[in-house]
Amino acid sequence: MKRLIVLALACAVAPLASATLYKYVDKDGKTVYSDTPPAGVDVKPLHVAPATGSGPAKAPPSALEKDLEKGRALAKEREKKTDAAEHNAKLAEQKCEQARASYRTYQDGGRLFKYNDKGEREFLSDDEIEAKRVSSKKEMDEACAGS
Repeated sequence: MKRLIVLALACAVAPLASATLYKYVDKDGKTVYSDTPPAGVDVKPLHVAPATGSGPAKAPPSALEKDLEKGRALAKEREKKTDAAEHNAKLAEQKCEQARASYRTYQDGGRLFKYNDKGEREFLSDDEIEAKRVSSKKEMDEACAGS
């Protein structure tokens, strides 16, 4: 119980505790801040409230820190764009290779087949093979245009 009373009193008195700083101008004309007033000098007392929160106060970022952070953000953005471009290039290369393989299948000819609605295998006619060859050539040309 005594501890609770002491804690309550400490919490009640804590906001009243504040540090006093003294501001004065020395003989060289420089402004000086001190916690003890010098003798024989015109002193202005400043009342400073204690810092609230836990830990030291964080200073606002300087212009240099802001520039560094902006540079880091730009570098990260460029890296993301480069990674995305590389990924897109790999996908385009894969698509091109698949289109080439499809075209070679119809170009080489042979006995090609497809499955009908019943799941039965049907051989493609020469006209169907030619139509597939033409369409796969067109797909290959589009997919491999940048290569």
